[in-house]
Amino acid sequence: MLLKRSLPKIRWKYWVKPWQQVDWLLFCLPIGVSIFGGITILSTELKQPVTDWWWHWLVAGIGTLIALFLARCRYENLIQWHWVTYALTNLSLITVMLAGTSAKGAQRWISIAGFNVQPSEFAKVGLIITLAALLHKRTAATLPNFCRALAFTALPWLLVFTQPDLATSLVFGAIVLGMLYWGNANPGWLILLISPVIAAILFGISWPLAEPLVVFKEIALGPLGLIWAFAMGIVGWQTLPWRRFGISGIGTWILNMLGGELGVFAWNHILKDYQKDRLTVFLRPGHDLLGAGYHQNQSRIAIGAGEIWGWGLFKGPMTQLNFVPEQHTDFIFSAVGEEFGFVGCLLVLFVFCLICFRLLHIAQTAKDNFGSLLAIGVLSMIVFQVIVNVGMTVGLAPVAGIPLPWMSYGRSAMLTNFIALGIVESVANFRQRQKYYL
Repeated sequence: MLLKRSLPKIRWKYWVKPWQQVDWLLFCLPIGVSIFGGITILSTELKQPVTDWWWHWLVAGIGTLIALFLARCRYENLIQWHWVTYALTNLSLITVMLAGTSAKGAQRWISIAGFNVQPSEFAKVGLIITLAALLHKRTAATLPNFCRALAFTALPWLLVFTQPDLATSLVFGAIVLGMLYWGNANPGWLILLISPVIAAILFGISWPLAEPLVVFKEIALGPLGLIWAFAMGIVGWQTLPWRRFGISGIGTWILNMLGGELGVFAWNHILKDYQKDRLTVFLRPGHDLLGAGYHQNQSRIAIGAGEIWGWGLFKGPMTQLNFVPEQHTDFIFSAVGEEFGFVGCLLVLFVFCLICFRLLHIAQTAKDNFGSLLAIGVLSMIVFQVIVNVGMTVGLAPVAGIPLPWMSYGRSAMLTNFIALGIVESVANFRQRQKYYL
């Protein structure tokens, strides 16, 4: 008894207090997904002399430490540094264009100490911080503030798009739409924002006719595109302020007509052959199964072969024999489907749903608009990447090169996801004023 009294008390509460408001379920779920991702990567490369699974866990461990550090730092300090963050984001993207490393037809990486770093991944977090800082005082409820937010988004988006990195530029778009919606933007404005892109797709679809209506040389008018442009004219007339003489409606209609024609022009003169092949394969699943459609077709076969319970870990024949290219990165979900079956796929999707619900809960309970917008930006990023990645492995989305968060191999993407997680955990941690913080 005397010995017990003489020993110093372990003040474990003192060490835990700085993180006492952290959402531990949200924190532990990505760590669990990362561990499971490393095991799955090991299965895809079991017969190859590589150690990507080990690197996956190592980077996840580093990311966990970074997230813990960020969780005890006040997220409000980011407001003071958001212009610096914005400048560094654009500067890193410009550096890629000037002195980047090229691979697979794109210049997206910077070589640092023998490692390839992808600045466009970290630019996602930079964009989230910038938009949250812009919208937390001046919401997107007015058209000038809405356009102001878009103007500052345009530069990093354009730098990423010209690398070319179409996949990451799509993620940028999802982040912007989600944060603008949460920032009280008129839903009609958001529809109008993406309407030229949809018009560009619909103008190239000939249905219900045999061919698009060719007016002059390369100017084509798809029937669905014409209907869409007319519908967007009505939306513009109802939501935009310049309603006199129908100026807003006519302007929106013209914008969608131009968007449709620019889509046709981009298809013929701007898009790379591999990008056109991916879209063609998506619209025609049986097209070029040994060429452009090989990745997606093999992925679908592997997932279907898993049936209900799967073949078991390290036992999937297509996974072990490397029938699915890039299976340790973009197509990691196909390995889950083959070796763990339909049940395993549902469990993985259930975990991602829990992560998203916790992110939404933090956004709803944040003490200020800035913290709420940060959480929504991360939520938009995760939701879009999960939907597109899983969709492309089963043929419900075109192959876009978007990794599955915390599961696909990719060091820059892994660190980005954990940095974003740490920032959101800081929002959760400081919902109530704390005594212990950095």
